[in-house]
Amino acid sequence: MGKILEARKALEKIQSGQTLMVGGFGLVGAPLTLIDELTQLDVYNLTIISNNLGEAGKGLGILLRQGKIKKAIGSYFTSNREVGDAYNKGEIDIQLLPQGTFAESIRAGGAGLGGYYTRTGVDTELSKGKEIREINGVRYLFEPALTADVALIKAHKADKLGNLTYYKTGRNFNPIMATAAKYVIAEVDEIVDTGALSPEEIVTPHLFVNAIVLSKKILTKEGVVTR
Repeated sequence: MGKILEARKALEKIQSGQTLMVGGFGLVGAPLTLIDELTQLDVYNLTIISNNLGEAGKGLGILLRQGKIKKAIGSYFTSNREVGDAYNKGEIDIQLLPQGTFAESIRAGGAGLGGYYTRTGVDTELSKGKEIREINGVRYLFEPALTADVALIKAHKADKLGNLTYYKTGRNFNPIMATAAKYVIAEVDEIVDTGALSPEEIVTPHLFVNAIVLSKKILTKEGVVTR
């Protein structure tokens, strides 16, 4: 079987209690087709590593309303006010990370590192319970790497092997998430023949990609449309 699959088939790997990385900044660069299909599955107690949980009733915001998310790790949850409401009701746990720390923690996970030291967050609420070490007279905070069972990412084009290119800001966290999960599902706008992509434009090599799904949900200036 090749890597090109229907969304439901590609998501068969996902089970309750797993940790998922999901690309996107708001809805830009988010794998909306995969998320939509995920809302139809009987999976719960998920830990979601994503910059934010979509918007109210959109993207990952639907999973939040369904009560399928146990914990969210990210930076910009204010894009969906329902996240704060759920947290205040004790319905979800939240781990906040500065956006640069969030990205670097994923990159570290993909590079096989256990973690790294950063000056960001030292002596703030975010440093509580974490190791602080002085290096050359400067205090640094230890941040553990982030990894996941499954990554749901969004790219612009894929060839049939799974080499990926991205479109402008839709790239955001997707390439680093592709390196930091055991199983990677890439939703793409277009699938081309192997060899059609120039090596210079390939950002994510096919070795990181386990499954390819063609997008049915497209984000436009008018909103999300189904094609």
